[in-house]
Order: sequence, then C-alpha cells, then structure tokens
Amino acid sequence: MRRFTPVELAIGVALLGSVAAVAVPAFVRDLHASRFVEPTRGLAEIGAAAVDFAEANGRFPDSAPLTPASPPRGHKEADAPGAWDGPTWTALGFRPVPEGVPHAYAFSFEGSSTAFVAQARGDLDGDGILSTFEVRGYARPGEKPVLMPGMYVESELE
Repeated sequence: MRRFTPVELAIGVALLGSVAAVAVPAFVRDLHASRFVEPTRGLAEIGAAAVDFAEANGRFPDSAPLTPASPPRGHKEADAPGAWDGPTWTALGFRPVPEGVPHAYAFSFEGSSTAFVAQARGDLDGDGILSTFEVRGYARPGEKPVLMPGMYVESELE
C-alpha cells in the first residue's frame, strides 16, 4: 500500500486551498445578492405598474400603507389571506409572492397626482433596524410619467 509523501500532501492541500479561496467568496457574494432579489424585483414591478397606471389614468394610484404593517423580524412570514387585496395593490397588480408563500419584506406606496414613492422595508437579521429600498416616479404636465433611474438603499444588510 502506497502512502503519500509530505510534498504530495502539501500540493493537495494547496490545491484545495486555492479552490476554496475562489469558491467561498463567490458563494458569499451570491448569498448576499439573493437577499436583495425580493425588494428590488418587487419595487421594479411596482414602479413599472405605477407608470402604466398613470399613463392610462392621468394620475398615480392612491397611497397604500406598509403591507404587512410590521415587516417580519429575522425570518420570512406568510401574509394573512387578503393582505394584498387593497385598492392600490389591486390597481398595481402587485403581490410580492404568491399567496401563502413566506417573504421577508413589507411594501408601501405613496401616490399623488404627479408623483409616487414606493418602499420595501425589511429586518433580515431581526435586530429591529429596518433596511429600506426605495424607487420614485413623477409625471410632469404634458409629458409621459417616468420612473426615476436608480434605487435608494439604506442599511441593506439589516
């Protein structure tokens, strides 16, 4: 039975270390990025729907409070049936996830005749400090409504 020499073992450890040095940071980066899919995708949907609504109706939808009223703290929760059936969410055709599926963020919408602000708020680590993601849009008289470029993000790792 053949045994490995110390040089062969050192080469094997070096190769494993190199693979780990490449794989672990990529895994951590992807893990962090996956946490932001829900708020960024949700706000993109809300923004596009609000612009479409304003184009068709000449104003943005009315305001909607934070839904659910308290963002989940440190875990995902499913909403009560009908939580997203309010007039604003119905007008926007928005539901962050299919009914009964747990999610980690709460959404709000502030609308007026000429502008809107949509927010996603969450507390991923359960410490009571909320992360905030926000998009805005506006409509000037005689022009098409627009979604402002970019997204405001505060405390995204909370």
